[in-house]
Amino acid sequence: MDDAIAVRDLVVDRGGRRVLDGISCRVPRGAVTGLLGPSGSGKTTFMRAVVGVQVVGGGAITVLGQPAGTPALRHRVGYLTQAPSVYADLTVRENARYFAALYGRGRVEADRAVRDVGLADAAGQLVATLSGGQRSRASLACALVGEPELVILDEPTVGQDPVLRADLWARFHAMAAAGTTLLVSSHVMDEAARCDRLLLIRQGRLIADDSPAAIRTAAGVDDLDEAFLRLIRAGESDQTTTTATAGQEQS
Repeated sequence: MDDAIAVRDLVVDRGGRRVLDGISCRVPRGAVTGLLGPSGSGKTTFMRAVVGVQVVGGGAITVLGQPAGTPALRHRVGYLTQAPSVYADLTVRENARYFAALYGRGRVEADRAVRDVGLADAAGQLVATLSGGQRSRASLACALVGEPELVILDEPTVGQDPVLRADLWARFHAMAAAGTTLLVSSHVMDEAARCDRLLLIRQGRLIADDSPAAIRTAAGVDDLDEAFLRLIRAGESDQTTTTATAGQEQS
């Protein structure tokens, strides 16, 4: 199969509000797909639904050929949340080795994961003493240590300096080249150009699903920021026209 993730008519309601409104899309295998959109657009909810920890109101999600949340997927999918999910009273190395053991991996794989996220010099530090950006990278090491087929990363570069951001993106593309599928969320639009494919969400709706080059061409501009703005305005215009037409038909 060519798709790692297939989503059809996904609907999620929370607190009396529709967070995701009928999203359908596919995420190809062996590529870096960016999930872009402003804060509050539904990116984290979408990722939680893909992982299988979000109650959904409708639709279907298939992950690596199985329904999202299937127990058999637990060792095949790595998930990095926005909040660091590591033990503060353990060192970086101890955290990585603990999670490696859960995946049936050893110390070699754990230590390599720590190096790959740029924390080799801090491997012996307690997580409680790390900066926010370092904690995020420690969590990333634990998410990658099991060498999952699919990696879901919720804003992994927040709080990282430009050099480390570039290093992490290089690592993501190296993983994709080796066959791993990555779904990476961000609200920073300059990261869109680093992705092989883009999903753009706004107010719970999918307004773009294509490569960066195709999105630029469709919008008629070279700058992705401007391309996204044009797509948003076009979507708002279409919605206004549909609403007005429906009102006329009722009258």
